[in-house]
Amino acid sequence: MAQIMIRNVRKDFGTFTAVQSSTFTVEDGEFFMLLGPSGCGKTTTLRMMAGLELPTSGEIFIDGEEVGMKPASQRDIAFVFQMFALYPHMNVGKNISYPLLSQGMPRDQVRKKVAEVAEILGISGILNRPVGGLSGGDRQRVALGRAIVRNPKAFFMDEPLGALDAEFREHMSEELRALHDRMGATTVYVTHDQLEAMQMGDKIVVMNHGVVEQFGKPQEIYDWPSTMFVASFLGSPAMNFLHFEGALEGNHSSVVMHGTDFQIPPSLEGARGRLALGVRPEHVRFSDTSRYKGEVLATEYLGTTQIVTLATPNGTIKSRASAAQPIKVGETPGLEFDARTISIFNVETGRALVSLANQEVLRHG
Repeated sequence: MAQIMIRNVRKDFGTFTAVQSSTFTVEDGEFFMLLGPSGCGKTTTLRMMAGLELPTSGEIFIDGEEVGMKPASQRDIAFVFQMFALYPHMNVGKNISYPLLSQGMPRDQVRKKVAEVAEILGISGILNRPVGGLSGGDRQRVALGRAIVRNPKAFFMDEPLGALDAEFREHMSEELRALHDRMGATTVYVTHDQLEAMQMGDKIVVMNHGVVEQFGKPQEIYDWPSTMFVASFLGSPAMNFLHFEGALEGNHSSVVMHGTDFQIPPSLEGARGRLALGVRPEHVRFSDTSRYKGEVLATEYLGTTQIVTLATPNGTIKSRASAAQPIKVGETPGLEFDARTISIFNVETGRALVSLANQEVLRHG
């Protein structure tokens, strides 16, 4: 397996720029997620890493070797597609063995390798079956088997579970992550599903309009998003934004919302203008003493929790509360936010100004 480095990689299709100067590193053995909405450039980035597209500019290193202008056949990688891409005229065993036979490996070694991979994937009993009659899950296992049988330097996967139903997709994502851990593989995985990325990934790159918005561990990105896009894309429900006109100055920073002065240590001197306070739904708390009120518009029961939608003077927000907490539509509870979990954004640039970690609870002044 290998480290993969992307340095200032750009891809233009005529006058359209699909990827803009992306830079990040996939460490040896990581399960690395490329996450973003449709059209954000994540698949194009993966295809450049794999050699299926050549970059317009920039460098791509696999295991220390610059491979940016080399075709896929010279990169020692394996690619798994969303639609399986199996050979319909071959049975399961022949589909898995094809990459080895095409390399000229002796047939006795091929049979041994296929048996080992089939055992790992739990498909030993279907090696002689035609792929046409297999379920979606078994077809995906065959596609994975054909990829891992070669023991390449890296695996590239383009939404490989996208064609499966929701229940089986969750099961296969657990299996795929377990397979990665057993093999110690370097894996780069494209998805638009933020829950899948958070569940499976060691690191995540979040992309939007061809730009890397943020790069880091799942919890870091979730807790401290660097942009409003990342804050709204990760999380269900997404991060709340309370918009206000204000200034954060000196050692006594404050946010004034609807006449209520919220003290926020520490300061961000000089920040002013159109700002937004960002808080996750699970960190919106109900308080009998807070003068800042929200009107309950709706409640959504989710078993152990409920999602409460509230109208505030600074915008509509959502709170994730215990299902046992009695909350009725039309009530106006007081609200407070834990300053250890808050971000502040410049609305015009969309970028985070400060994350108020390890501070006291944000209360009314």
